[in-house]
This record gives sequence, C-alpha cells and structure tokens, in this order.
Amino acid sequence: MSSARKSIPRLRGVAAPTVTVVIPTLNEAANLPHVFQALPDDLHQIILVDGGSVDGTAEVARSLRPDIEVIQQTRRGKGNALACGFEMSTGDIIVMIDADGSTDPAEIPAFVSALTAGADFAKGTRFRNGGRSLDITPTRRAGNLMLNSLVNVLFNTRFSDLCYGYNAFWRDVLPVLNLPSTTLAPPADGGKLWGDGFEIETLINIRVARCYRKGVAEVPSIEKERIHGESNLNAVRDGLRVMRTIWSERLGGNVDAPGRPARKTADRNGSGRQFAVATLKTSARNDDHRSADHRSADHRADSAAAKAAAVQEAERAS
Repeated sequence: MSSARKSIPRLRGVAAPTVTVVIPTLNEAANLPHVFQALPDDLHQIILVDGGSVDGTAEVARSLRPDIEVIQQTRRGKGNALACGFEMSTGDIIVMIDADGSTDPAEIPAFVSALTAGADFAKGTRFRNGGRSLDITPTRRAGNLMLNSLVNVLFNTRFSDLCYGYNAFWRDVLPVLNLPSTTLAPPADGGKLWGDGFEIETLINIRVARCYRKGVAEVPSIEKERIHGESNLNAVRDGLRVMRTIWSERLGGNVDAPGRPARKTADRNGSGRQFAVATLKTSARNDDHRSADHRSADHRADSAAAKAAAVQEAERAS
C-alpha cells in the first residue's frame, strides 16, 4: 500500500476504533481498481456485497484484495445489499460507499474523525462548504432539494443533502435502522421489499435522526462522476419510493422497533454529550427555546401530514 495514502485517524490515549467498509456492487468490475486504490491502509474489514454480477466483479475484487470478504445479497436492490453487508460487519465503525467511483474512499478518514469527535452518525453532504457534486443532474438536484426540505420540516432535522449514500456510523447504531431481515423471501412478482431499494438512504437518515437527534454530523464530500458503466438509479421511480418512505416514517413507519435504544445516548466516553446535527460543534441553546422549536416543528409536520392525507383521499374519491 502507498505510504502517501491517508490512514484512519486514531483516538488519543486509547486503541483505534476498527473500521469496516461495505461496498454494494452490481457489474462494477471495471471500477473496482480505481475504488480499491483509494482505500485507506489500515481498514479492519472490507465487505463486497454482490448482486449477481455477470462481469466478474467478485473475481476482480479478490484479485485486487485477497483479504476482501465477498458475499452474495439475498434479494435485489441496494438496500438489501447494505443490510447483508451490515450483518457481516465486525468493525467498531461501519462505512458505506459506492463501487462506481462516485464516493471517494480517500474521504473515509474525515467520516471516522467525525465519529471519534463524538457523533453517532456521520452523514456525507455535497451541499455544504467543501462539498460538491460532479455528477448530479439538474433534475436530481431539484428533487433532492424538495425531498430534503420536506424531511427537515416533518422531522425537525437540518439535513443539507438527503439523498447521498456516503455515510458512516458506530456499529451499535444498527438496531435503530431496523432494516428488513436478510432472510425474508423476495416478492413473488420479482420486485423489491420496502427498504431494499435506493430509498434505503432516506430510511437510514430519518431513523437515525429521530433516535440520535443531535448525534448526526454532516461531512462535506465531493461526489465524482461514475467511472464506467451505467447507473442503476431511476430518478422518477426511486424518487417516488423516497417520497413514500418519508410519509410512511412520518405517519408511524417502523421507528419504534424492538431493541431501539433510548433517544438520548452517551458518547463513547460515557459523558452523555450530544452533538448537533449538521456540525461537529455543540450549540448552546437553552431548554426552553429547544422545546419551543420542537413544538413548532411538530405542529408544522402534523399540518403537512394532514394536507397529504386530504390529497390522497381526494384522489381516491375521484
């Protein structure tokens, strides 16, 4: 490995957290050399989850990284691939990246630094200072802005980039995600279970934010263009799945799943500090102002939900 490549940052005075990288793939053999070359040196575990590639993706991965763990996903879709990878992860920290070269593995140390600084979940963003996208289309940008704004109103969050799949989190956050079991049978019609598609990113972001409201740190990231091949993303189809996910979570969803930890959690040193969403620094708002903000946000969210329900009812009536 090149000594010029960055290493995972280490905690002061204690052993470094181990890091697992999960990479979902579907016919990405041509992109893997570029992605693997940029991986940090001292990773604990690399898991490649294959979705039935026919271009030799698994074989190329093993030839490039003999230490890689290659597993087959149990159903279709990025969400299922990630769930399968998370299930096999043994690192203290889990990082999820794409195999097409759009997410830069050289940024992994920045995500790990956000977590070791106290965050529970490090969320990549293309739309804060230091971040940008070289790949997003005007249509996707507009859709992301609309969906991002909706989530911020409904869930009182401060996300700047909802639909970006570069994230990292402590492994003990996994129960909060409550993803569909990897052992469930696929739908008989060949479709995807809910949570198995690209809506996975929105699902994860919302559930993490509701449980660790001030434990989410946004990390500026540069999204690059896909190196080879065609994207599996369909802006309209997947945008509608994201929209349905947002309303499902707002109207009940599955956010209170068994095993979900308390909303207020201690940090790794047991101090109980919580870190503000969208920043690595804590804010000093007093409790009265915070409670008022939450009541206001809940009122706006309930109004929005009521309007949506009325629209759906009108459509059914017509």
